[in-house]
Amino acid sequence: MTLTGPRNAPDGVDVVALGESMVTFLPTRPGRLADVPSFERGIGGAESNVACALAAAGHRTRWVSRVGADGFGDHLVEAIGRYGVDVASVRRDPMRPTGVYFRTAGDRGTDAHEVAYYRAGSAASAMSVANLDLGVVRSGRVLHLSGITAALSDGCLELMRELTAPGKGRPLISFDVNHRPGLWRDADGPQVLLELARRADIVFVGQDEAEEAWGVTGGPTAIRGVLPEPGVLVVKQGARGATLFHRTAGMRAARGGTGGRGGTPQAPDRATHPQATTPGTSGPTAFVPAPHVHIAAATGAGDAFAAGFLSATLRGLPPRDRLRHGHLWAAAALTAPGDLAAPPARDTADRLAALDDAGWEKLRLGPGWTQAIERADEEVRTP
Repeated sequence: MTLTGPRNAPDGVDVVALGESMVTFLPTRPGRLADVPSFERGIGGAESNVACALAAAGHRTRWVSRVGADGFGDHLVEAIGRYGVDVASVRRDPMRPTGVYFRTAGDRGTDAHEVAYYRAGSAASAMSVANLDLGVVRSGRVLHLSGITAALSDGCLELMRELTAPGKGRPLISFDVNHRPGLWRDADGPQVLLELARRADIVFVGQDEAEEAWGVTGGPTAIRGVLPEPGVLVVKQGARGATLFHRTAGMRAARGGTGGRGGTPQAPDRATHPQATTPGTSGPTAFVPAPHVHIAAATGAGDAFAAGFLSATLRGLPPRDRLRHGHLWAAAALTAPGDLAAPPARDTADRLAALDDAGWEKLRLGPGWTQAIERADEEVRTP
């Protein structure tokens, strides 16, 4: 499937990301939350992380959400805006606070961590069909969503169902499953996530979360079996790598605008939604092993992977390179302490993504690798 955005993106926005962002407090030293004396303030939110990374790479992005009319809301809007993200559509709620959370320095993917969320009743949980401008939400070529939003409230779930509903002029829907069992108020969460994923065009899901949410134990091909509808399915397999499934049956290419500030992608004609066709269940299009990474913190890696994959997709790069860009952007996040990390420079990522299999296997990436490689490249270019 070649991708482009809808014809209703007059202001040239590549990706609109909708979802809650929170102020994050990162410990200044290792230890239990009870023992850490001070924290450094940051920002975190699955969807805004994607928007920030894409904006840092030169794509035009917009974040749509609600925050409280408080200092934390000010900080979120200002910090995300500094990445180059359009934040003009973020609404202030005078009755509800901005969400915050604290975490320890451990890896959230292991038992050696603590996370304390204070987001119940937050401004973002009040997002709904009634209080958002759906025209603005649908104004990009791609609309990026995640399963986290659906778990925040009944109004948020109704909004997600409205945005993923089939219809002429609907933007390309990118959906990161992001299964968070602790957020769901009842046992329907896994089924809701499956419903929303089946209505999306590009889906990101971890092999581990597919097993946890849906009981799928047969690996990527088995996951494709329960998600045959999306034109693009990316199954993330942790340190092993990622598998891409790519369905073309019943989809017509339509030429569109440019991908960010370079490249001309293509996409399915939105006049006929992919689900109106017979779903294909072909085998994997590509598998790309993850590079060897010395991990500083695992937070934000999935968001960075999605951003890298979407960037390469918007630029019309081939399937293997889309996965490699996803891995490289994830490696930038994995080797930084916070939820957000600057992606590698486009020239650097393109050069690494073009390596042969042996060269890719030899990659060893640790903290500061993006700056080190960029400095080395600059030294080569400088006479």
